[in-house]
Amino acid sequence: MRFIIGLFFLTSFYSYGQSDTEVYVFDLELDQDSYQLTNQRNVSNNPGYDNQPSFFNDNQLLFASTRNGQTDIASYNLRDAQTNWISDTPNGSEYSPTKIPAAMAVSAIRLDSDGLQRLYRYDFKTGTSTLLLKDLVVGYHLWFNDHIILSAVLADGGLDLVRSDLTDGSHVTLQKKIGRSLHKIPNTNLISYVSKETDTWQIKSLDPISGATDVITTISKDSEDYCWLLNGTIVRGYRNALLQFNPKKDSSWSAFKTFNDGVIWNISRVATNSINTQFALVSEIAPDAIVQKHIEAFNKKDRAAYFDCFSDDVKVIDYPNTLRYQGIAALKKDYNQFFDTHDQMKVEVLTKMTSGNKVVYEEATTIDGKQRRQATIFEVANGKITSMTFIYR
Repeated sequence: MRFIIGLFFLTSFYSYGQSDTEVYVFDLELDQDSYQLTNQRNVSNNPGYDNQPSFFNDNQLLFASTRNGQTDIASYNLRDAQTNWISDTPNGSEYSPTKIPAAMAVSAIRLDSDGLQRLYRYDFKTGTSTLLLKDLVVGYHLWFNDHIILSAVLADGGLDLVRSDLTDGSHVTLQKKIGRSLHKIPNTNLISYVSKETDTWQIKSLDPISGATDVITTISKDSEDYCWLLNGTIVRGYRNALLQFNPKKDSSWSAFKTFNDGVIWNISRVATNSINTQFALVSEIAPDAIVQKHIEAFNKKDRAAYFDCFSDDVKVIDYPNTLRYQGIAALKKDYNQFFDTHDQMKVEVLTKMTSGNKVVYEEATTIDGKQRRQATIFEVANGKITSMTFIYR
């Protein structure tokens, strides 16, 4: 979403997508009694927002991707590693693309530039769109069958779980205060969702026909996105790791996979194909990559790219804790003057260390022929540098 909508309750549910994210796919292999992730690849490889993956079939991955200043539906073929575009809506962006059962079609939320947000059907081959639910502001959705849709509908500053029947046009609110992650539970006629009715969030099961619910487990507030494996295991992202929980045998969440490659960071959405051979996840750009990007922009004197690496409330600090200034406006004023004043500049990274969202660089700087050493401590959040602390020799 690259435009500003005046209706806050619309934008708030897609605000996460403002940071740079990438979609990664892995081979999912069953090794005795446990699954292994192998063959990691970045299938979006695109600056900006790439998010909300779901499988159209066992070889085709859908996701929302930034293109020409808006978000369109991308379809990635895992066999030939090719991306095709399903939508190209002028003055509108698509989110949460989902396969429609028994149809060569995709459903997606479209957010128009005038603020209208609705659920549409898109022909898989032509991209032709038709309105599905004209009366609901759908944030996220799941097809229970070819005519019943379970939706997380924007209402009262939150999300309500609504069942819609396309055969008679009816809408029934099943629960208020839910999360965005809706899934079918394998080998059952149930779906699952996150209940936020109390301070303790819970993953619950739901029979969409009878309305009966049951508690499956609790889930932390900082990682509400999950998916199911065929063996009944729930997998969710947490920072640079995947956690797992099987309701049949587990009493608590445990590690499924931890990523220490400096690439996968702050995992959110996760998805798997129907036969559990492919696994997709969404990762923010790792802190070290963000900091390196800002170094490259500095050396090129690319002001726009440089400033884009920082948060709006970035702090610039002299070690140990003297605040030089705060805010992107102050940083732009400072560095615009710096770029205007100096002709030659280069920063070379000598050593670096990363711990969580903190990155420490030992740097050699050359400014108009004058050299000096310094260390800089960077803090990164939501894909942006939130603070720089300088240590000078």
